[in-house]
Amino acid sequence: MKWLRSRGRVALVAAAAMCAVVAQPGASGGPVPSGLPGLSGTAAAAEGPTPYALDKDAGPANGGTGTGDAGRLDGGFTYFDSIEPGQKLFYQLDLDDAENGYVSATAVPKLKSLVKYGDKITVKMQDGEGKDCDSEQARVLPTGDYPQPLTAYVSRTLNDKEYGACREDGTYYVIVERESKPASSQDAWDLELRFLTEPRLKAGGSTKAPEAGSSTSPGPPSAASGARAGGAGFSDATTLGDGEWTAEIRAGESLFYRVPVDWGQQLFAAAELGSSDGNGMVTGAMSLAVYNPARGLVDSTDTMSYSGEPKWTSTDPAPPVNYANRFSSTPGKKAMRFAGWYYLRVSLNPEVGDKFGQEPYGLTVRVNVEGDAVDGPEYNGPAEEFNVADGNQDRAVDGESADSGAMTLVAVGGIGTGTVLVLGLGGWALLARRRDAGR
Repeated sequence: MKWLRSRGRVALVAAAAMCAVVAQPGASGGPVPSGLPGLSGTAAAAEGPTPYALDKDAGPANGGTGTGDAGRLDGGFTYFDSIEPGQKLFYQLDLDDAENGYVSATAVPKLKSLVKYGDKITVKMQDGEGKDCDSEQARVLPTGDYPQPLTAYVSRTLNDKEYGACREDGTYYVIVERESKPASSQDAWDLELRFLTEPRLKAGGSTKAPEAGSSTSPGPPSAASGARAGGAGFSDATTLGDGEWTAEIRAGESLFYRVPVDWGQQLFAAAELGSSDGNGMVTGAMSLAVYNPARGLVDSTDTMSYSGEPKWTSTDPAPPVNYANRFSSTPGKKAMRFAGWYYLRVSLNPEVGDKFGQEPYGLTVRVNVEGDAVDGPEYNGPAEEFNVADGNQDRAVDGESADSGAMTLVAVGGIGTGTVLVLGLGGWALLARRRDAGR
């Protein structure tokens, strides 16, 4: 299959000859190309860690070298791209004066690549005149200098004020820049981008951040527990509710979960790495991160040391979800600004495998969602992903993954053994026609 882009339009051209290339990922024993969305995580060898799984329904972003050839992003869609060391990619989006916009970027170093403290991505949003709206970095830390997904997000938020930059309707730009140390691997990183919009409120509310919730972590949850294998990416995240959930994780692997958290509720998250044979000590053995529905970082911890004995780590207690949290000056509290799916990422340092063996390790993820749900703000339009829809709690009980029910990869007979077509790509062809019609 081949993606074509022209003047911001995205079109899909199906090439039968290319289908065989997609169909034969294992013909020479090699991995599936990471540039195809969703395939990298599903094609991992059973004996090794699973790579990050790009969204199966993502389309190409085609980042440009400047504003003149910037790739086009549309709200509610996920995109894939790749970024080289020192590269700066530009993307274009439209925002009106009645919505907030959020764009996240997840950069994914290859599992066996070498990363160094300070390797990072920087994400910026600018208006059409080049004025900065927001910026954020995600970087490799000294206690976690191994390949793991790096996620940062930026926003244009109106905040019910009538002044300031980045308030006009029109064209905005998101710039993603990668910096890598000379000693780091210089191969390209996969890049996943997600663009969401949030409507303004029907009536102005408080512009003062509320008081913090409980800062005391609760005890073990009283709800059910069981086995819940983690997903390989945000779009593949396994749904969790209150409880203690067990899984297996391999050294070098990152697992993703999602939890429905409603207005007024407070999320507590912890993870335990099980015991193993072997000797030594690994500092920064396992990291745990919490992200909001727009994939904005709430909190993370990566300082857990491991010597073969069971060890727990937890993020700081997050405040209850409240619309007015966005007015806080504290990043973690500011991120708890809307209801919806909150994400957990657990990453295991490859050094654990070097010192304690390459077999899977026992993992327990503890989730507490405290407090009763309350009525949320009255949006002037559909809340889309910024709410806990009917049935989400049932999904948490059932444990389905984020992409359950999505028609993504379907085998097609008559082309060749193992041939697959990405059926979700039809939506991108439809999007291209809609864009053309609007010109």
